Amino acid sequence: MRIVFFSTQVYDRESFLALPRSPNTEFVFQQPKLTADTAVLAAGAEVVCAFINDDLSAPVLETLAAGGTKLIALRSAGYNHIDLEAAHTLKLEVVRVPAYSPHAIAEHTVALILALNRHLTRAYNRTREGDFSLRGLTGFDLVNKTVGVIGTGQIGTAFARIMAGFGCKILAYDPYPNPEVEALGVRYLELDELLAQSQIVSLHCPLSPATYHLINESALNRMQRGSMLINTSRGALVDTPTVIDALKSGHLGYLGLDVYEEEADLFFEDLSDFPLQDDVLARLLTFPNVIITAHQAFLTHEALDAIASTTLDNIVAWAEGRPQNLVKLET
Repeated sequence: MRIVFFSTQVYDRESFLALPRSPNTEFVFQQPKLTADTAVLAAGAEVVCAFINDDLSAPVLETLAAGGTKLIALRSAGYNHIDLEAAHTLKLEVVRVPAYSPHAIAEHTVALILALNRHLTRAYNRTREGDFSLRGLTGFDLVNKTVGVIGTGQIGTAFARIMAGFGCKILAYDPYPNPEVEALGVRYLELDELLAQSQIVSLHCPLSPATYHLINESALNRMQRGSMLINTSRGALVDTPTVIDALKSGHLGYLGLDVYEEEADLFFEDLSDFPLQDDVLARLLTFPNVIITAHQAFLTHEALDAIASTTLDNIVAWAEGRPQNLVKLET
């Protein structure tokens, strides 16, 4: 069985090659993203393994199916980047990694909060230049602050547990309240109430038509002046130009992003030798109260091991006629 991996980095190859596999399984690692132009690289492969910024639109899927592909194995929990209707029509099955390490993303979220609050990037750059003054570095105690958690699946739950350990008051919004979260003393509120009462708002919900640009002008206006917004989930949950306006006016006090709506042609690439072509991202990077990381929240040894292991298990289970972690077209 030939498996072609797209968007592979060194850490992907290392994590998959460390796993045992049958002698008749061939791994082919492609560094380029999966696009309409690169889909031909999968010709003859039964399985294509794709990541979050790969193009899995109908034309790409048609090329893959014509080349003999029968399974799309996602190395991610999210699947909003695949045209499930086209996959169903082409008889392509889709599997995903529903969970790998919620702690990795939850802990990165907390790292963004602490770095923003205590101005760590500014302090680090100053001390390297011999400036040991403390002007502009005043933060706030996290204890007794109100933190709003939007989405209380595994990641949101792990994050809520950490913030409860800091002594924060936790509020949550999710159409399906989680008893595990409620056991922490967390109160579920409607979204508008959560936004109005929280000093820190963190997004941990999936991207869907209902959550697209969940944080828009109306939502930002409901947030407290000077509050902090963190997004380690999906870039399109946030209307970025509107967030820029809120930062310029001072209404939004801090912004931490590990995802960006237009990240597909940027993140996971070294573009340091070229002018940044994305004007919106370039504007965001000028704010001293903004920290952006390039979709690295998942990047821990434990998470990589879990992603590789579950992905390979998914492929083996499919090959043996007992598919697991299927992504199905909702009808």
